[in-house]
Amino acid sequence: MCKLQEMNKALEPLKNGTTVMIGGFMGVGAPHTIIDALVEKQLKSLTVIANDAGTPGNGIGKLVENRQIDNLVASHIGLNPTAGKQMNNKEMAVDLVPQGTLAERIRAGGVGLGGVLTPTGLGTIVEEGKQVIESDGKKYLLEKSMKAEVALVKAHKADQKGNLIFRQTARNFNPLIATAADYVVAEVEEYVDDQYLAPDEIHLPGLFIDAIVLSKKNDAETC
Repeated sequence: MCKLQEMNKALEPLKNGTTVMIGGFMGVGAPHTIIDALVEKQLKSLTVIANDAGTPGNGIGKLVENRQIDNLVASHIGLNPTAGKQMNNKEMAVDLVPQGTLAERIRAGGVGLGGVLTPTGLGTIVEEGKQVIESDGKKYLLEKSMKAEVALVKAHKADQKGNLIFRQTARNFNPLIATAADYVVAEVEEYVDDQYLAPDEIHLPGLFIDAIVLSKKNDAETC
């Protein structure tokens, strides 16, 4: 069973210095209520793995502005000038990873693979420090798999088994990161405690979910 939890209880495993994956794509499908709770908790020195750095005052952008992130692994930060400024001032380390590569490294972590081979980044700064492997006459970069201690996901609906349904583009990165972390908290808009979701509707099985919290606001129009 995966019953609803009070926010502070659900977030107990997060400490200063935790490596955490956060779902969403430019704020769409991000666990906004959980992020607000992290801001309130004032956790520091976080390593955050996510698609992007959010936007000013929105999503992960709140953690950036509050200087709670020491290391950010993302595919881009261009929509958040504060993130760019902190990176240039060496106040926050940023590891920019091509978006498809980021997704596949997380997927590899979730299924227990050591990494993936990709031609993306060959001959660029992305190649620096990485092993180049030749297969069938073509060269590839070996990109190591990626995991986290905690993953924070946003879903539309959950049942008491923790099974999740996502809405539209909110499925970007959310199901992936849930498979690649030791502890997963799902923020949901609707919790069904008197029945189970139909198997054909489920996007992510509850076996990946450790805690469920309710969203304080309905983000349906943005997910």
